[in-house]
Amino acid sequence: MKRIIAFVICAALMLAGCGSSIETKDDRISVVTTIFPEYDWVREIAGDKAEVTMLLDNGVDLHSYQPTTADIMKISDCDVFVYVGGESDEWVKDALKEAINKDMIVIDLIEMLGDAVKLEEALPGVEPLGEHEEEYDEHVWLSLRNAELMCNAIAEALAKADAANAELYRSNAEAYSAKLRGLDNKYSEAVAAAEHNALIFGDRFPFRYMTDDYGLRYYAAFEGCSAETEASFETVAFLADKLDELGLDCVITIDGSDNKLAKAIIDSSANKDREILSLNSIQSATMKDAEAGMSYYGIMENNLEVLKKALGG
Repeated sequence: MKRIIAFVICAALMLAGCGSSIETKDDRISVVTTIFPEYDWVREIAGDKAEVTMLLDNGVDLHSYQPTTADIMKISDCDVFVYVGGESDEWVKDALKEAINKDMIVIDLIEMLGDAVKLEEALPGVEPLGEHEEEYDEHVWLSLRNAELMCNAIAEALAKADAANAELYRSNAEAYSAKLRGLDNKYSEAVAAAEHNALIFGDRFPFRYMTDDYGLRYYAAFEGCSAETEASFETVAFLADKLDELGLDCVITIDGSDNKLAKAIIDSSANKDREILSLNSIQSATMKDAEAGMSYYGIMENNLEVLKKALGG
């Protein structure tokens, strides 16, 4: 796979070199992001002062994405590049080595967050994945508190790339951060008022940052965003028993789930009338979604309503 990516990068750079003399560029700064949360944050902070591109625009999530030649070209001469970092973004290192714009400002969100980044956790009862190296949990955007830190870092990068509009970027970031803090407070209040303090995920589990922010317990069939889709009888039985033990009324899935595993867990529990609810992990949002009005803040607002229902709030 690394050879394929290296070939794509070489091809992209050759094309970029050939085309650079005839390309025109408006006076806005150029920002390239990998996933929707980053894209939406830049929109909020930069307004119409930046040309913003999102690479993962075909519904493929972060863990399955491989860059195209066109993607590498977009990165090569942009002013600011924002990506998550971690195992799924290993390809970025090679892409940046030969970038045309040597003054590009690069934000690796995992690197920027430092000690706030968590290692993927082996949950009790989770489907075993065998021997594998410890990896960082890449789903850092699912914490509103992380989001505020990341937005501030983006604002400073934009200010450095475009000093003429620096105060606008910082002002917009502060206004948006205030909204995020307000929503964070609503999450805290909802958890404090809830009947339950635990969640059962009949699915993969990308929500550790969110659950840790509010002191919630959680059980899941698979850790992080494992590629596994089939759970063993033991895992299903464990989660069904936990469902009964905790007295929960629902099982959680994430966006894109076929709900088969969640249904199996409910069918194995004492109460077959339990509900399946879905939390949006914001991994597969596209430009079409953005143009239809989807936003990071709106998704997290909707997730709060799901969380209230799941916890009995």
